[in-house]
Amino acid sequence: MKKVNPEYLTALMDIANEGPYLKLLPMQITAFEYGYCKVETVVTNQLNNPFGTTHGGVLASLLDTATYWAAYASIEEGVGITTIDLNVNIVGSSNSKKLISEGRIIKLGKTLCLAEATVTDENGRLLSQGTSKILVVQGLQTIETAAEKIGYGSLPNKFI
Repeated sequence: MKKVNPEYLTALMDIANEGPYLKLLPMQITAFEYGYCKVETVVTNQLNNPFGTTHGGVLASLLDTATYWAAYASIEEGVGITTIDLNVNIVGSSNSKKLISEGRIIKLGKTLCLAEATVTDENGRLLSQGTSKILVVQGLQTIETAAEKIGYGSLPNKFI
């Protein structure tokens, strides 16, 4: 397994957290490692369904975000990814104010990545679990493009 430069992971987290969708929900990536990503959100009333519990779409977004960025932290430099399939299993409802999603890669290949994630509430109660198939493509949605879009500047080397 390659060792990811900690400075690169910090830059990746900074850039990802500037994404408009993450700000909309609001989600924040709070931890990165090779093959791992942790995402947290504070649930506001706007994220609830009519019954006062978190909408399933929020859970799906947390799963998708955690799996996507767990994969991104592991791919080669200059390569991008896109989610091609997301399987979501909702196993509980919650009116918690904080949700945590942890994503991990299961298998990373040259063109396809399989990843999984869970969403729990602040008490560790499992709310959803999912898997994601992610397409790895040269030059598609690279972090360099995202960095340029927000005026981030140059990135440190990814691997050490």
